[in-house]
Amino acid sequence: MKKFILMFMILFLPVWASADEIQDVQCFFNQYIDAANNYSSDYFKYYTDDAKIIRVVEKPDGTKESVNIPIERYKSEAKKSTKLMKLRKYKNRYFNVKITPLGQDYKVAAMRMPSTSDYKIPAYFIIGKDTNGEWKIKEESMNTKVQRFLDKN
Repeated sequence: MKKFILMFMILFLPVWASADEIQDVQCFFNQYIDAANNYSSDYFKYYTDDAKIIRVVEKPDGTKESVNIPIERYKSEAKKSTKLMKLRKYKNRYFNVKITPLGQDYKVAAMRMPSTSDYKIPAYFIIGKDTNGEWKIKEESMNTKVQRFLDKN
């Protein structure tokens, strides 16, 4: 009986640990959404200093173009647009959120619905722990129909 219990613990303990981490990632992601949608002053604490920001621009002709945005440019543009976004009461809602392990990190995939639209578009986040053991967004990718992201200046 002791061997059976020991075998059971060895086989299923990693699953329980993973389930706890998935709950932690879900909690972190919910906090991130709340901070973003409420224009929190500490919004950028959710990202690593070298986070990869990707916008997949869906063009009117149906093609897509992926644009990498340096994190410093992303921060700068986000800060500039905050007042306008608050006035417009812009928020993102996420549907069909799925969290899957990705090595030491987790991928959070969802369908994003901007409050200014009536459609949902794909988004994903790679979330992992930093050197201090805190959850951070290492990579963010969102599809968008906003064409200005193609202006790489």
